[in-house]
Amino acid sequence: MRTKATVIDAMEPVLAHLRARDPVLGAFIATVKDRPSFERGRDPFGSLCMAIVYQQLAGKAAAAIHGRFLDLFPRRQPTPQRLAALHWRSLRAAGLSKQKRGYLKDLAAKCLDGTLRLRELSALRDEEVIAELTKVKGIGRWTAEMFLMFNLGRPDILPLDDLGIVNGMRALYGKPNATKAELEALADAWRPYRSTGCWYVWQFKDGR
Repeated sequence: MRTKATVIDAMEPVLAHLRARDPVLGAFIATVKDRPSFERGRDPFGSLCMAIVYQQLAGKAAAAIHGRFLDLFPRRQPTPQRLAALHWRSLRAAGLSKQKRGYLKDLAAKCLDGTLRLRELSALRDEEVIAELTKVKGIGRWTAEMFLMFNLGRPDILPLDDLGIVNGMRALYGKPNATKAELEALADAWRPYRSTGCWYVWQFKDGR
């Protein structure tokens, strides 16, 4: 496990790059003590289940439902086999909507029949990972990009379907009417560390 000091040390060259390439973002980076960490996750299936559960829900409500969902599995570790075997009533009792129950079942089915091979995703390029994950009902580009950032640890993701990123960048740069194309051009300065740039935009949006 990486310590906080290790994370800070590893991020310093990245932050130096961002500060040099983007003075606006760099000025905000100087005000934030925490550092982002994009370590690869150990449980891709559980991460995708969590992403589906959290869709379109506020944080506390999503966390409560996700907790009840995890309670349905031994050691609170969902697997495709166990999820496929769960009765829909158990999922409904956990607070999952009919739509999300369908998404979760489809994820399990596609893992079991080989349509989606989660353990092989790390060998694919970013766009290839997105193409694979979006075969699952309920997983769109945004969910796939979050998976790339926070499960596969990919360093150069720019999720412009994320309203927090769009609104945060507009506010940070004082461009309230900037289009996604204009924001993408602004973020070009962050390459090849756009994931880190986005993390700081989220902090800015959240009032950090």
